Amino acid sequence: MQKSQTGQAKKKKKKKCTYASHSISLKYLVLEICRAAHGRFAQKLMKDLFTNYTNALRPVEDTDHIINVTLQVTLSQIIDMDERNQILTTYLWVRQVWMDAFLTWKKEDYDGLDTIRIPSSYVWRPDIVLYNSADDEFSSSMETNVVLRNDGQVMWDQPAITKSSCSVDVAFFPFDLQQCNLTFGSWTHNGNQMDLFNALDSADLADFVPNVEWEVLGMPAKKNVIVYGCCSEPYPDITFSLHLKRRASFYIFNLLIPCMMISFLAPLGFYLPADSGEKVSLGVTVLLALTVFQLLVAESMPPSESVPLIGKYYIATMTMVTASTALTIFIMNIHHCGGEARPVPEWAERFILKYLARICFVYEVGENCLGGARKEPLSQEGSDNGAGSNQPDRLERGSELGKNVEYIANSYQDQRAAQLRIGEWRKVAKVMDRFFMWLFFIMAFFMSILILGKSV
Repeated sequence: MQKSQTGQAKKKKKKKCTYASHSISLKYLVLEICRAAHGRFAQKLMKDLFTNYTNALRPVEDTDHIINVTLQVTLSQIIDMDERNQILTTYLWVRQVWMDAFLTWKKEDYDGLDTIRIPSSYVWRPDIVLYNSADDEFSSSMETNVVLRNDGQVMWDQPAITKSSCSVDVAFFPFDLQQCNLTFGSWTHNGNQMDLFNALDSADLADFVPNVEWEVLGMPAKKNVIVYGCCSEPYPDITFSLHLKRRASFYIFNLLIPCMMISFLAPLGFYLPADSGEKVSLGVTVLLALTVFQLLVAESMPPSESVPLIGKYYIATMTMVTASTALTIFIMNIHHCGGEARPVPEWAERFILKYLARICFVYEVGENCLGGARKEPLSQEGSDNGAGSNQPDRLERGSELGKNVEYIANSYQDQRAAQLRIGEWRKVAKVMDRFFMWLFFIMAFFMSILILGKSV
């Protein structure tokens, strides 16, 4: 009994499998028949629509009617921003929607077929172009199909790589904001023949690929109606204003911070000892390094009257380094004043050696580098008058000894006075070195704070 029951169950399963396979094959057959039917109806629809159709004229029943075109732009990517040539290269998806009065049909007559996709060259297309295009070939768009609906609506989605002219203002480079306009409009049809409308208040940024250098703040759209000097008819256009903000991290770490570090080396030239012989060479080396950075910035910027912010910072830093080098030469001249120099003036002694030295924390006198005293040979006069006079005159010898002692004392006093003058002038030079070192440090710090504050 159990064997007979199992056999009947297997037979039922086989029957179910055969039924399921037959139903699946029937479904596929029905789908293929429907597709074939749709294909036949689509071909019949194409023949019926384009028998007496021409794509050379506006698809309106009355020539006085205005054809309305709805424009929508999707920004996909910013490919390049050439500041020197002032050209913006973008990748856009442009959608144009209009009504064609001669491409309508009843979908009941064509087995419910309500939309077809055909090449765009078959239908009339609005001659909407980018007014401020900077492309040499004007062939950056792609020929795609249009979606044709039974009520006559034509939708044309077209990807395009556009090159547009953009007025770049580099006054605040690298913390600048740019606005680039993309103006779309008909090249031959005026406002009485074709009108433009915005599908959205701004361009679609949902599918935008982020750019490494530029941040997109927005892309609002605005419709304009302009009467040109050549024609009396109005010409509508839609202008998309692309607002960009430069990402300044690259320029901060590669141009600003190295310049700041180099500029802080310039005040250290005042801290070097005057006898080292490297004070002037340090200032010249720093000046040459800043010149190299200035050339790098000038190569990437467009030639214009407005000087970039980073260029102003470089010029200010180079001016500071030049002034520090000139002051270093002047202070070295003061440091190497000899013993024949004049004494330090009273005003300089009171202002520099007393008040300014305390402010700059210079307390040592600076007499550790003084030279030794000169040794003058003592004058000796022989009193050998012959073999007959052997008895010395004590009074004459005492007078000669007194003259020699007075000469030695005067020489020592003169040398001591010269050494004191040298020490005072060296201290004046040291105080001036410290004063200008702190002054230029403060100047470099505030200039760095000012330019970094623009990035906040």
